[in-house]
Amino acid sequence: MDQEFSNANDSETLHAKLYEGAIARFRDLEPMRELVVFTQDFLETRLAPHPPVESHRHFEPKVLAEVYAELRREFARAKEARRLWRAVFEAAGLEPDLTARDRLILRFQPPHLPDRERPWARSTATLRFHRDTWGTNLYAQVNWWAPVYPLDAGRTLMLFPTLFAQPLVNSSAEFDISDVMRRNREVPEAVKDGDMIPRLLDALDWSQGIPVLIGPGEIIAFSAQHAHATVHNLTDLTRISMDTRTLRIPDHLAGRGARNVDGRARWTTPGMFKRLSDNQPLTEVLRIQALQRFEPGQLVG
Repeated sequence: MDQEFSNANDSETLHAKLYEGAIARFRDLEPMRELVVFTQDFLETRLAPHPPVESHRHFEPKVLAEVYAELRREFARAKEARRLWRAVFEAAGLEPDLTARDRLILRFQPPHLPDRERPWARSTATLRFHRDTWGTNLYAQVNWWAPVYPLDAGRTLMLFPTLFAQPLVNSSAEFDISDVMRRNREVPEAVKDGDMIPRLLDALDWSQGIPVLIGPGEIIAFSAQHAHATVHNLTDLTRISMDTRTLRIPDHLAGRGARNVDGRARWTTPGMFKRLSDNQPLTEVLRIQALQRFEPGQLVG
């Protein structure tokens, strides 16, 4: 499924391969190992005396969701987390002046226990099958994903690489991110993760999915065009991972990226990103609106 990459890669070559469907696996980035150590310490300090992967056993579901939500917010704001994420990207070959990044997300997926009712919460949600490009229309977007603690096939991310170039029937043509953002500002608790991304309207053969099985200290990068979903966690441990997205600015401006085979959403969403070198919003760097109209027939590649 994946292709090995090491330090000091040529960014143009790396992105060209990702846009063609490669899934890059980085095993030996020292800043990634440092980021995992920092994140484990961050969690273990705040969730003590409970092991983070067992924290779901010690809180009622509603309280657990609130605890995880606060940890997500604090992690995203942490200067050291941002510094280490930048170091990871630089070690992977990305140029800070030419790269924009999305927010940093710490994800928790507690087990789906059949005998325990769990109200929906964004901080504990299982993401359904989707392509990020269905919602963003950003075909130079790259997703970065890494575990904080060891994984197994029952609690991880699932990728569908054989579907990379296959058109899939989906609801992107009816998807309006501007309306979702408005509702999220007004009543954020009413907007579920399922509202944030278009949905698949085709039948799905789950056997085509490949679970991501990498260790803490490793990270994968893949095009936002890759279909993916969260495996339903039926184990007895919480999955904890972290992710973000990057956009190579020259490629975005030049229309380079993965080929759009089935995205028909109304908008592109450059407003999600900030330049890595100075944290300046991409909208200010490029002097553009946070949302830009996307023509349904527009294809990239």
